[in-house]
Amino acid sequence: YHVLLKRLHYIDTYIVMLIRLYKTLQPQLCKVWTHSVRALQTSRSRAGVSSDTVTVDGHKIHYVKAGSGPYTCLCMPGALGTGEGDFVHQLSGLAGDEVTLLAWDPPGYGKSRPPKRRFDKDYLRRDAALAAQTMKELGYSRYGVLGWSDGGVAGIILAANNKQAVDKLVVWGVNAYVTQEDAARCQGLRDVSTWSARMRTPLEEMYGVDGFRSICEQWVDGYSALYNEKDGDLCKKECGEVQCPTLVVHGMKDPIIPITHAHYFEQHMPAAKVRYMEEGKHNLHMKYADEFNKMVLQFLTQQQ
Repeated sequence: YHVLLKRLHYIDTYIVMLIRLYKTLQPQLCKVWTHSVRALQTSRSRAGVSSDTVTVDGHKIHYVKAGSGPYTCLCMPGALGTGEGDFVHQLSGLAGDEVTLLAWDPPGYGKSRPPKRRFDKDYLRRDAALAAQTMKELGYSRYGVLGWSDGGVAGIILAANNKQAVDKLVVWGVNAYVTQEDAARCQGLRDVSTWSARMRTPLEEMYGVDGFRSICEQWVDGYSALYNEKDGDLCKKECGEVQCPTLVVHGMKDPIIPITHAHYFEQHMPAAKVRYMEEGKHNLHMKYADEFNKMVLQFLTQQQ
């Protein structure tokens, strides 16, 4: 009995201490909570990202839009990616009162499904054509293009084939052709279990674990077919046909696209200026978003 009373006394003392601690910290906790909520609300307000769909050539195309600036750019994501996922840092950090960004999901990717994605030898050219139709359907006759990786290839084709519409082009993590070594590096991406969780998880959430593995394998096969069936030519001809001012950004530590591809653009793309980011890898626009956004904003808003 006495032992029980002693334990109850300790419990009462502990409860009193907790109550006193709560009363002491309550104002600070409320301030922290209020600040966090306001910061989140401000972040969402600044981002101002809206989502919509448009039907183009029988395809339901999903896109997101951010910013209210007078200059509009279409963002074209990389392989397997989505507009909102691949350009999250641009939608929140580049879009604003100077630039409006539209980021689409190409047919078969993200929320532009169905249909299933087709990785035949013309899939990037098909993306370029549908992107041009999408912008026309949305009422844009003049715009810039931001393209990453596969989206960069499609962006070059889009700019070359729509000279009256595309007036500025920014591409990175991009190549105009595929070598045997490039195809081998792509094969190394087949096993998605080797991908970093940061890159893999959002895609598994979008497509499902099995769905992501399947679409990745299909993409690797399709990319390899570009080397085998087209002599590795992705957009060589179009590089010389692009007339609008073009910024090519290359990450010096890109494990997927070697520097020889950046040199190719310097030599065969008269409209292009090539900028190098010493620490940049393939996803340089994510890891070094502030530096990248500043560079791109300056390019987009400068007078030619």
